[in-house]
Amino acid sequence: MKHFTLKSFFTLFIFFITATTFAQTELKGKVADFLTFQPIESASVYIENTTIGSITNADGNFVLKVPQQHLQDTLVISSIGYKSFKVVISEFENGSDIFLEEDVASLDEVVIVADPRPTTGNGIVEKAIEKLPKNLPEQPYLQKGFLRHKERNKKEYKWLIESAITLYDSSYASGAKNNLKINVDETRKSYDLRDIDSVFTFAAFLKSKGIKTETINRNLVKTSSLIEAIKWNDSRVNGLENLFKGKLNLVRNSNVTGALLGKNMLEKHQFELDTILVDNGRKLYKIKIEKGADFVGLNTPNIYNEGFEPKGWIYIYYDNYAIKKVEYELVAASDVQKKRSKSLFDTQTIHKLVMTYKDYDGKMYPNYIYYETPKLVNTGDRSSDRIKTEAEPGFDKDEQYYYTIQEILFSDIIQDPELVKQELEQNDWSADIFSSKPYNEAFWKNYNVLLESKEEEKLILDLSKRATLFRE
Repeated sequence: MKHFTLKSFFTLFIFFITATTFAQTELKGKVADFLTFQPIESASVYIENTTIGSITNADGNFVLKVPQQHLQDTLVISSIGYKSFKVVISEFENGSDIFLEEDVASLDEVVIVADPRPTTGNGIVEKAIEKLPKNLPEQPYLQKGFLRHKERNKKEYKWLIESAITLYDSSYASGAKNNLKINVDETRKSYDLRDIDSVFTFAAFLKSKGIKTETINRNLVKTSSLIEAIKWNDSRVNGLENLFKGKLNLVRNSNVTGALLGKNMLEKHQFELDTILVDNGRKLYKIKIEKGADFVGLNTPNIYNEGFEPKGWIYIYYDNYAIKKVEYELVAASDVQKKRSKSLFDTQTIHKLVMTYKDYDGKMYPNYIYYETPKLVNTGDRSSDRIKTEAEPGFDKDEQYYYTIQEILFSDIIQDPELVKQELEQNDWSADIFSSKPYNEAFWKNYNVLLESKEEEKLILDLSKRATLFRE
């Protein structure tokens, strides 16, 4: 008879736990409108009473990896303005189409009530900001997430990075600058084609170091120097720390000086109550964001961000004034900014931001972030604010601008103080998504990611065939 030592039993136990933890079932499906049959983008797909979830892509498709221990739990598919779909996961028909029916509440029915409450858009948003200390997490926590960072000009994809990230936040009450951290854990793809059109970036990089130059010959610039300049520009404009620690983190950082949704927000914004919608059985205010008396600016050094006006929507739960979703854009409004934005970026929208939140244990945690911004990368000869697009032989205006998109899907929420402390102590906390990392196949096999649309799949396949700068 074979005897087990304590060590061998422990090893077997660890193997069993690991195998159980990583055994997963992959769910797939498509979500569409019941009446129009049109796909519903960004619908929430999650396991009830857990933090495990995903969202649908532009085609309405989703994929969700479900640990075996959750097969008897309930799968929920919901979208603002629709009735939710619920089914036991083990009974879900994989690959099926799910049609959601519209669900709208009466505005008069819920606004005219006995208890005193604000009835205007301005009043409701002010109340929601006032309630943030109660509705956002009060204790330190970690979140695991998936980042897709992509850049393209009008012709083709130029760069794609996909990363697993960890977010640490000490609480809403503490300032994000010193009490919020982001780490890039793993990188799945890193394709880059930007070496051919980054002369302007290199010139700006040299200028930041106090080096003046009249002309730059691309053929004489070392690729390593160009990569350094590209990383500098990306971190300056599109770095994760800028997104999470700055004014664009509208809800989390509304308590900092000069916040867009902060103390003096009504000076530059007005909010109009539009209607009442329903999200998974809960009523939501749908409120339109409009301009106030003045232009909105982010006061970002070296980037033209003044002279814009806001537009968009904000969705606020009726019962506790928790902010569920914000859709926010800054659009050129002043004559000077309209001219500059057209010449520098070929668009009037300088920032487009969508942020959704998930209710977990009575607190609202980030769930999905979409951030889009234009970026000038190639100007030919540039004098003052005027662009001479004809100055370079073969210069193509369609390759002059990049449109950068960052999407982040958060899944696991870790609240245990000991686990949070351990990760803080063990992690070096680098938010650099631009550094090359080896591909870890075992890690990605069980990690929930954003599903690519058919258009994205085609563009990414094309990019992977052409990438040259640093390819994994």
